[in-house]
Amino acid sequence: MNMSSSPAVSSPLTAIPADIRNAQDYAALAPHFMPPSHYAYIAGGSGYGQSVAANVAAFEQWAIYPRLLRDVSHGHTRITLAGDDYAHPLLLAPVAFHKLAHANGEVDTARAADATETCMIASTQSSYPLEQTVARRGWFQLYLLPRREDTLHLLRRAEAAGYRAIVLTMDAPIQVANRRALAAQFQLPADCVNVNLRGYDLTPRFAGDGPGESRFFQGAMRGAPSWDDIRWIMDATRLPVWVKGVLHPDDAVALRDAGVSGIAVSNHGGRSLDGAPSGLDVLAAIRAAVGAQFPVLYDGGILSGSDAFKALALGADAVAIGRLQLYALSVAGALGVAHMLKLLREELEICMAMAGCATIGDIDSGTLLRQLRR
Repeated sequence: MNMSSSPAVSSPLTAIPADIRNAQDYAALAPHFMPPSHYAYIAGGSGYGQSVAANVAAFEQWAIYPRLLRDVSHGHTRITLAGDDYAHPLLLAPVAFHKLAHANGEVDTARAADATETCMIASTQSSYPLEQTVARRGWFQLYLLPRREDTLHLLRRAEAAGYRAIVLTMDAPIQVANRRALAAQFQLPADCVNVNLRGYDLTPRFAGDGPGESRFFQGAMRGAPSWDDIRWIMDATRLPVWVKGVLHPDDAVALRDAGVSGIAVSNHGGRSLDGAPSGLDVLAAIRAAVGAQFPVLYDGGILSGSDAFKALALGADAVAIGRLQLYALSVAGALGVAHMLKLLREELEICMAMAGCATIGDIDSGTLLRQLRR
């Protein structure tokens, strides 16, 4: 396929074109394979998109040192995370409504995860039931529901389905409008619904509509997750409990001390507070605060193996891929996602080999040089 062409909306491919040579090529192709409003919703972020742009720009300030005469003939990308062994440190981040990108949605994404030995973190906001989207050794991302009994029922479903860890997302009690999606007049299609939450009471516990009350301070934020909620979830399950959405070192330390299994440094893909820093800009400080042994994931703006390398060098134990998985899904379904992950892994291996790093454990801040953003 000629990547310079501009089809209106192309059908998903059944074979990978020869001119898709890099994982990032899927980002360039995606607008041709989904309706413009769907693409606007997926690519956009909260407000004016400052944090979305920051996620990508943050990688530009780092260069990777090539090293000479290093023996990497024994090299590999294997890691251990949450007690499980994985072939590589590339995870699939929880992203809502994969059906916006492809009719088979999360089912195809999970197939690709299994084919590439990738840990997929399935989203609560899935367009297919969680029982159908569990990848081998996959994790489940959990949003707290207004009623604890509903949250507990959802948790038990995830346990019964075979998910290996729970990822609590804490950074989005308020969702700021996606101006890009609004401008494109985006609406969820009738066949794209959050099937995991059918039958649960989703009525907010607090409205903030009393005299003199704010619908944010006395409304949404009164129902926001609390430390008590985290303790309750950890008591309610034997699975490892991670917390996603950490950007401040003090929060990271408090979560470590509270006993969570690990954290994910993330600004929610730029879909929470617009103007929040990129997770990459705070990753090293968070790693220094929690110490070398505490598990830390990173997600936000990763489009290449070199991006993944930089996040690992700044302190992440593994990295999660967000929008890029939907871009690849839109182009070629499960085949596209699997191919994108294969390319990412190969790009990471090239960076490691050229930087003299035979294993993931060899990647550290000494492999990077800070440079001014262009």
